[in-house]
Amino acid sequence: MKIGVLADIHGNDVALKAVLAEVADAGIDHLLVLGDFVGYYYNPHDVLAQLAKFKTTMIRGNHETMMEVSQTDEEAKEKIRAKYGSGVALALEKLSTAQAKELLALPTTSRVMLDGVTFLLCHGSPWDTNEYIYPDASEEVLRRCAAEDADFVLLGHTHRPFVYAHEGTVVLNAGSVGQPRDIGNLAGWAIIDTANRSVVQRRTMFDILPVLQEAQRIDPAVSYLADVLTRKKYGKI
Repeated sequence: MKIGVLADIHGNDVALKAVLAEVADAGIDHLLVLGDFVGYYYNPHDVLAQLAKFKTTMIRGNHETMMEVSQTDEEAKEKIRAKYGSGVALALEKLSTAQAKELLALPTTSRVMLDGVTFLLCHGSPWDTNEYIYPDASEEVLRRCAAEDADFVLLGHTHRPFVYAHEGTVVLNAGSVGQPRDIGNLAGWAIIDTANRSVVQRRTMFDILPVLQEAQRIDPAVSYLADVLTRKKYGKI
């Protein structure tokens, strides 16, 4: 069985479309999606519509929590907009009632078994949705992740991919689909084959131009949203 691991799509429907084309070509049986469907960029309604065509298990991330808070706290919504851009605010406008309800009903972690292999889905760390576990995290922190009762501990949140193995448990961050922070136009995701428990890290080129232009038009004061997409850009766009 082939499992696709995706995280941190952040309303970037362009990047997701490119990734899902490769997902289909690779014969993926099931997608594990680690949260942050909303935030930063602007089309989470289309993100959810694209994912609905696949068999998925999903959890929520910290930007879904921001969306939940923003539903009732206008001051918090404006602070989020100033720091992260209009992605969360526009998600409240663009998501249908059913889509918003679906996202906010998701758990913050989930343990699933597929083809006899146990996966622990996390956004930040297994114990804190908002904790950043970077590739250069201490051995102590990485071993704490690997101590969880699972064959694979899947992490998101940092937008930076890595793999760590210890005593039979693999800790995997597949990177970010919607806002990769190492190479800006290469969406990060991963494939796990349950037959041999192998991991293949994938990078998928996507056209940053429409996303970049939308960010510059909607959030000109939050220059990071455009700048990160061109960071160490690979190849021609």
